[in-house]
Order: sequence, then structure tokens, then C-alpha cells
Amino acid sequence: MKKLSLTIIAIIAFISLTVAQGKPAYQLYNNKGKLVNYNKMIKDLAKSDMVFFGEYHTNPISHWMQIEMAKSFHELKGEKLFFGAEMFESPNQLVLNEYLAGFYPEKKMIPEMTQMWGNYKTDYKPLVEFAKENKLRFIASNIPRRYASMINKEGIDVLDKLSPEAKAWIGPDLKKYFDPEVYADMEDMMDGHVPPNMLYTQTAQAGKDATMAHFSVKNFNKGDLYFHMDGSYHSNNKRGIIWWINKIQPGLNIKSITTLTQSEWDKKTREQKEMIAEYIIVVADNMTQTKR
Repeated sequence: MKKLSLTIIAIIAFISLTVAQGKPAYQLYNNKGKLVNYNKMIKDLAKSDMVFFGEYHTNPISHWMQIEMAKSFHELKGEKLFFGAEMFESPNQLVLNEYLAGFYPEKKMIPEMTQMWGNYKTDYKPLVEFAKENKLRFIASNIPRRYASMINKEGIDVLDKLSPEAKAWIGPDLKKYFDPEVYADMEDMMDGHVPPNMLYTQTAQAGKDATMAHFSVKNFNKGDLYFHMDGSYHSNNKRGIIWWINKIQPGLNIKSITTLTQSEWDKKTREQKEMIAEYIIVVADNMTQTKR
């Protein structure tokens, strides 16, 4: 009778697990299209110099996975782990450093930060607080939005109008390495509504990537593990920030993880899956979104 009861319990547990797995919130794949184990992924990525996480900005699975990966990386790398994020503009570094050092509470920090994203408290605060609790560095890597806007309107030569102090917040290699071919697919993303100043738009995008690459490299030391959060376009297919880093400081071991919806993943060819990132988080198409 006891054995029968245990058998029934086991069957119920199995059925419950099967039902639960029938609508998974996400699946984790490698670039061969195979399901992968989370812990094996972490061990593999932790061997890198830099890991770029391409997120969907309002996707809760992306943000949950980021904080979980941060915890896992910290277990392996300790104080050698540090963070960077598109969501913080480079001039905010001083305020961010002071907050992480405990100089003042969050209510004093947030008003001092320029262009703070609306979903900071739900989606990025957990990472900042994790860095603070564990005394880890956090890099404000992005170009100030006002300068990206200027480039978008007037082109790359507008940088010549800026003061040396302003230029210090922008990747200095932008003019040296900019290649519009790297951003050619931006036209395909505009559904036929290509603006007349498309080159300027591409250059503005490059300004973001070049700046994030610059501050990533500037703050990296041998033996570190740098974990950077960015919109998926900024690091997919080894382009964007990763392309720029390979121009600025070639030879670093860089890997990436990205986010796709199930329908997007299903449409990818084998070659596209191989190129997009080392690891892919495939989320349900109807996943609830946060507010930005």
C-alpha cells in the first residue's frame, strides 16, 4: 500500500511537471539550435573577458535573467565581475559611483541622473543594487542622448563643434572607424520609410556603439569579467558594440546572449541562428511587458 501511494504521488508530480512545462515562459538555446543547460552556459560565458546581453527593453524575462546571471557570475568571479549598461549615459558615471559608494540614498541619486529610463526601478535597479551590495563597479557606457541627436540631424562633422570636455563623453574612435556598411540593415528595419538623412541616422547609431565600446574597453582590466546590458541590436551578430571593441582593442574574448520571441526564433535559418549570439533566450510571443 505504501509503495502504491508513493507511485501515485510520483505520477501526480510527473503530470504536474509536464503540464507546467507545456507553456514555458522561455527556452534557452545555443547557436546550434540546441537546448542548453543554464549552469553550463554560465561556466562557458564566465571564461570570457566580456559578455554582452542583448535584451528586449521591456521584456521581464530578459531582466530576470540578467540579475540571475549576475549572481551566478559573481559566484565564479567575485570582485573581478563588473557591469556596464546602455541605460546610463557616460556623464552620469560620477553620480553612479558615489551612489554605489553609499554617499547618499537613491532618492538623492535619481534626480541627479540625466535621461533616467522610466523602467529603472523595475528592470535595472536590481542590477545596480546588486553591484552596490557587493562593491562591484558599474559603468555608465552610453553616449549622451543630446549628442546622438545632434549627429542624427547634422552628421558626424557636428562633433567638431563640441568642446574637449563634451568630446570626452563620446567614443573617440567614431570618426576613425565608422563604416556605414556595418549599419546597412537599418534600412531593412524601416519598412520602406528610409529618411533622406539615412547616413546621419546610421552614424548616430554608431555613435552609441562606439561610445559604449570605448568605455567598456577603458574600464576593463585583464582577468575581469565585464557583463554589459544593451538592446539586442547593439550586440547581435557580432556587430554594434562588439564590432567596435574588435576595432579598438582586438583580441578580447567576447561572447553574447540575446533575446528573441518564439516566432522570431522559428523564422531564423540555421546560419542566422549561428551568427546572432552564442546563446539565445527564446521568450513567449505574448509575454507581459514592463513599462518604459
